[in-house]
Amino acid sequence: MAYQVPADDIVAIVDAPPSPVAALAPGRRNAALVHYEAHPPVALLARPFLSLAGIRVDPVIAGRQRTRRLTGISVLSVPGGQIRPVELPAGQSVSVPAWAPDGSRFAFTVDEPDGIAVWVADAAAAVAAPVPGLRVRDVLGGDPTSGGSTIRWSRDSSSLIVLGAPGAPPELTAEPIEPHVEEAAGKHSQMATFQDLLRTTADEDLFEALATTVPLRVDPSTGAATRLGPAGLYYNLTDSPDGQHLLVYRLKRPFSFRVPYPYFARTVELWSAAGELERVIADLPVSDEVARQGVPTGPRMVSWEEPVPASLVWAEALDGGDPRAKAEHRDQLVRLTAPFDAEPQITNLVEHRCLGWYNMAAPGQLLMTEHDWDRRWLTTRLTDLSSPELGRVIFDHSADEAYLDPGSPLLTVEPDGTRTVLQDGACIYLRGDGASPEGDRPFLDRFDLTDLKTERLFRSPADGYEQALGFLGDDRDSVLIWHETRTSPPNLAVARLSTGERSQLTDWPDPHPQLTGMEKRMLAYDRGDGVQLTGMLHLPPGYDPQRDGRLPLVIWAYPLEYGDAGTAGQVRGTTERFTRLNASEPVWFVLRGFAVLQNATMPVIGDPETMNDTYIEQITAAATGHVKALTEMGIADPGRVAVGGHSYGAFMTANLLAHTDLFAAGIARSGAYNRSLTPFGFQNERRNFWEATDVYDRVSPFRYAGRIAAPLLLIHGARDPNSGTFPIQSERLFQAIQGTGGTARLVILPYEGHRYLARESVLHVLAEQFDWLARWMAATDADQDTAG
Repeated sequence: MAYQVPADDIVAIVDAPPSPVAALAPGRRNAALVHYEAHPPVALLARPFLSLAGIRVDPVIAGRQRTRRLTGISVLSVPGGQIRPVELPAGQSVSVPAWAPDGSRFAFTVDEPDGIAVWVADAAAAVAAPVPGLRVRDVLGGDPTSGGSTIRWSRDSSSLIVLGAPGAPPELTAEPIEPHVEEAAGKHSQMATFQDLLRTTADEDLFEALATTVPLRVDPSTGAATRLGPAGLYYNLTDSPDGQHLLVYRLKRPFSFRVPYPYFARTVELWSAAGELERVIADLPVSDEVARQGVPTGPRMVSWEEPVPASLVWAEALDGGDPRAKAEHRDQLVRLTAPFDAEPQITNLVEHRCLGWYNMAAPGQLLMTEHDWDRRWLTTRLTDLSSPELGRVIFDHSADEAYLDPGSPLLTVEPDGTRTVLQDGACIYLRGDGASPEGDRPFLDRFDLTDLKTERLFRSPADGYEQALGFLGDDRDSVLIWHETRTSPPNLAVARLSTGERSQLTDWPDPHPQLTGMEKRMLAYDRGDGVQLTGMLHLPPGYDPQRDGRLPLVIWAYPLEYGDAGTAGQVRGTTERFTRLNASEPVWFVLRGFAVLQNATMPVIGDPETMNDTYIEQITAAATGHVKALTEMGIADPGRVAVGGHSYGAFMTANLLAHTDLFAAGIARSGAYNRSLTPFGFQNERRNFWEATDVYDRVSPFRYAGRIAAPLLLIHGARDPNSGTFPIQSERLFQAIQGTGGTARLVILPYEGHRYLARESVLHVLAEQFDWLARWMAATDADQDTAG
């Protein structure tokens, strides 16, 4: 069938241009505004790609598959507010800019027909030009979450360190016709069910050909390039603070058919600035036997100690990387300083798992966070690498804690490229969400590391929502903020801390003023056992309960796990934010006369080892509590309540339809419904299928498809790469419901992944959802009599 399109009022909102994303320059005197297309045409997603090593590669440009188009860049002057567009080639897609440490220039990529070009823009003039003759590849360097970096400025802002293309993209040959063979022999590889993996030796060769780059140091003005090393599978090069060394991450064979590329055999090397090998820091094998929710053995998180001219620091597991193993200390911190010819020093033993650290301004000091896996607990310490003591505890709280979350430190990039926590003497600055029983009120605090006292410098007003992004340069009285209210969309502004004055920098318009009159309420009530439930209730513009009576209700949720009832019941979110409808949100139903309970909490509480033993009972209790509360308020028609969710929320939806009679219909998108297909865990489940077979069976709605009586709309992206949520999950549940006499509809979206991006797709999803609930939740005469 052809793509469906909802009514014009919905299409107009989907097509409204989104506000740009701001990339702040060091010193925060300028920002690069990145303009993008919220929903590209499906033709973009339909471009051929290759699934290799957990990556989707566009072979034409030898880069990662593009699923969004970044259409332009503007430069915003702060605090003046002048916005100047950067002239770029029409119709080309760009990348998020990388600012030079001195804040004077930024670099970005532009997709060309023959590859990926690099451009450099002058911030003062808002003028950009291509770096002559330079092409790069971002197959490996294009994922910052895995430590990748395709383009990086040198510390002194004079040159670019890039992963250059060794030549034109390789010619593709016909895929060989051959059996796919894998063999297991003694390995305990209990990792997630990854997708887009290598499958054949031909895949291995193709991955290597497309991912190979040449490390280059490039003059951004002339394009003159110095080759730093041989062609290889690099994914990050970082120069030392003194500019005399390079830290190099690269992959090597053997690869793996079981895990994606970050787990392949790899080395971490130390080179001179000219590219000569000085030392191998780590030579790691394929990490396909990492313990569930564990870490690989060997050096990890190897990085420069920022305030020191040339010193490396990293963490290493002492428990085999297995959180279940008994160990007095789970990690150790290791340091290696120039000239790098001595043995690395073990500086500190860490009781729990080290999650990472921030470099402080003083040499040898880190703000390090460790995670107690058994207690779900976070501890942050001020650690001195010159002392064997682990350091003073700065923050100590549950990983589930919202109200006592201290926030994250502001960071600074100095003109010499040093990246550290922003400090004034013994004081650092923390910004956070500011969760409270009244809702989120973001804050900016000054925190004294000497006496651990906090001074609140900024807090979002009660009648709006403001987030502090950072100080303007060295001015500690001026803060750049995002400002929004219920009726005004997010815009950038400057706030004066001493007077409270606001100076607006941008004036992006309301993309859907027809929603201005929509009412929002943060609700809180009891689950029935002392656990507080919360949810954001959206009501149609102008709704009058006396005149309009009870409404059909959509409950949209995503279950989360908690260690205790107190943190599970904390309020997260606020009514004071602007409601910007995006395609994945359920609030669209308000435009069709529904009440919508968004982010309805479905907490699963208990011992981390066994909490899923009562998963069904706990989500049932929560769903019952939500329906009861909205019914008793006189808002919901209990006979016309639908439930929906995406991913783990879809899993919840199918389970609620299988185990309760609360709902008239359901919408489940991109879910997993048969847990035997995710045998080594799901969400935070710590046991595998063979250790908790009864639990995996009990929480699988596929097992109870014959009990799903309410009509269920199943939607899935045909190319969902998310671990566990294969499209076959929706296909098999649909077939099970179909075969047992139930009512369901299955929609498979061409070329879409886990979340749906193409304009045609999101419009079709909205049309399907509207039609489904209109079909199964239409008011009857009896409903009208009851409402009256």
